[in-house]
Formats: sequence, structure tokens, C-alpha cells
Amino acid sequence: MKGATETKLARYCALFANLRPEDLDRLPEYFSADARFKDPFNDVRGVAAVQAVFAHMFAATERPRFEILEQAVTGATGFVRWRFRFAPRGQPRPEREVEGVSRVLFGSDGRVVEHVDYWDPVEGLYDGLPLLGPLLRYVRQRVSAGID
Repeated sequence: MKGATETKLARYCALFANLRPEDLDRLPEYFSADARFKDPFNDVRGVAAVQAVFAHMFAATERPRFEILEQAVTGATGFVRWRFRFAPRGQPRPEREVEGVSRVLFGSDGRVVEHVDYWDPVEGLYDGLPLLGPLLRYVRQRVSAGID
């Protein structure tokens, strides 16, 4: 039998696995009023700000979707390993993907009070930029241990 946090996390993951622009109005069902959302580009508080982050995602990308790869729970905290696939809007680049992990803290009412994403923006985003990508790949190669 699933515990309370496992059930909350499964419901939360189902939201993201099927997220569409029209779902953004439902985010107050999932996030507390003063929830924090943090990723490599954003650190915001409040449901309206979280909605704005995801509205921007839909505006800047085509076919964005999350694939949930793994879930784990400890106490009131859930961990989710995911893969995000998208195509940059209006650019003739192929589809990209980013893998990451989210730490999700649930409040006593079952809604998320903090969601922090951990992922490498170089791997999925910056390395595809015409001028910056080659430079970042060079830097990564120079600082790596060189073990394959």
C-alpha cells in the first residue's frame, strides 16, 4: 500500500507527464500559495510566478513534454528523475532533451511548498548555441578527467 507522500508524488508526476498550457490554471491545486520553484534559470515564489515559468516554457518551445523516469520518497520529500524533450520554437534545430532531478517538498495540505530542479543547462541548451556551444564543449573537455 502506498504511503501519503508516494500518492502525492504520483499525482504530481502525472500532472507533469501530461502538462498542457490549459493545465496551468490548475496549478493552485498542486502548489501552495507561497510555493518556491527553482531551476537553473528561475527562483520564484508564489503560484502566479510558477505559472509564469511554465507559460514561458510553452511560449519558447514546441512540443515540450516530461517523461518521468524514477520516483523516490523520504518523509514529506519526493525525488523525481525526469527527461524533458522539446524543440526550440521557430528554430530549425532538431528536438533536444535534458535529464534532471527534482526535489519536491510537500506541505501538510498535500500541496508542494518547494520544487527545486537540478539539471545541467550546458548539456541540453547551451551546447546547441552556434557560438557558445563549441566554446563550452571545449572548456568541458579541458577540465574533464579525460576518462571515457
